[in-house]
Amino acid sequence: MPDLDPFDRSILRELAADGRLSNQSLAAKVGLSPSATLRRVQRLEATGAIRGYRAVLGPEATGVGFTAYIAVGLNDHTKHGQEAFERAVARSDEVRECHNITGTVEYLLRIEARDLADYKRFHTDVLGVLPQVARLTTYVVMGSPKDERG
Repeated sequence: MPDLDPFDRSILRELAADGRLSNQSLAAKVGLSPSATLRRVQRLEATGAIRGYRAVLGPEATGVGFTAYIAVGLNDHTKHGQEAFERAVARSDEVRECHNITGTVEYLLRIEARDLADYKRFHTDVLGVLPQVARLTTYVVMGSPKDERG
């Protein structure tokens, strides 16, 4: 990762807010020439500071009506047990994020489902049958007054 100067940080901030900015608009916002801005963006992409661009989809377009976080405690704390759990959740479309965390549980998952019935099926038929899982605690999202995932 390169050392980031104020121009690089400004470029990253602007692209995080709107990844569809044209190079011309981005250059005007950060105070550089278009050619200098393009070189910097290409360097930031090549070094992994910018990992990609994507569309942020509305839940109504994807059929998501239910979001929850699940704290997952494992009964198998070995590397093999963790890797098996990670492989299983990687195959599940409902799991939008999987984080290995510290504390009283090993993982925190963000789940998106059509509705409560769809979530229950996932909870019972996917997570509930994994031999590594000892306990599950679900936190249902009732609203998201701030969400900067992009």
